Amino acid sequence: MIRTLWFYVVLVLSTLVHGGAALGAGLLRVRRRPGGVYDWTTPSWSRWILRAAATPLDVQGLERVPHDRPVVFASNHSSMFDIWALAVALPGSVRMVAKAELGRIPFFGAAMQRAGHITIDRFVKTRAFAAYDRAAAAIRSGLSAVVFPEGTRTRTGDLLPFKNAPFALAIAAQVPIVPVYVHDTFRILPKGRWRLRPQPIRIRIASPIETAGMTADDRDALRERVRATIVDLRARVDAAGVAH
Repeated sequence: MIRTLWFYVVLVLSTLVHGGAALGAGLLRVRRRPGGVYDWTTPSWSRWILRAAATPLDVQGLERVPHDRPVVFASNHSSMFDIWALAVALPGSVRMVAKAELGRIPFFGAAMQRAGHITIDRFVKTRAFAAYDRAAAAIRSGLSAVVFPEGTRTRTGDLLPFKNAPFALAIAAQVPIVPVYVHDTFRILPKGRWRLRPQPIRIRIASPIETAGMTADDRDALRERVRATIVDLRARVDAAGVAH
């Protein structure tokens, strides 16, 4: 219980500190640049939270991530801890593509958008398409993006069906898509629960899949290829757990 209370205290404090920094930088019209304040806020915010929750990271596959160009990271999603873990683990200038509801949270939503994260209204197609156009433009400008193709958090840890839009985004930007698997974070803080159950977070990163030359007609095949890769990453993590 003490760990859970400390986690929520740090969550609030870290959000105020790092959100305030992003908002302040926006008001001062600080430009986005690699390694600048907008690249610092989300990873630092997340690092505070992971430390408070006592959830260390075990990351494998970083050597596979291209360092000379932006990419789209496609990850499974079962907890808010996925966002914090990926923000700390992934290299470069990385932004999240998140549901619009997060952007409406007072203070947090404004800070999130100032930092360059993209919110998607899943229920209004015209707004969703416009947001994906903005995301593609941001990627082409040098930012990498994290997408969650399931569209929402699973309550069981099982993979939900993947949606097409994240793959259309990678194709529109003509950048590689990197499959990522985050293991069992739903056990730390399941959707709809509040009590913390700390454990290490294992992240596995697969080789990038090139999208150069692909068109919108290829998104179904790309979706299935990425999903199969994430399923394979999960099977490897499960097998390693049994072996140990």
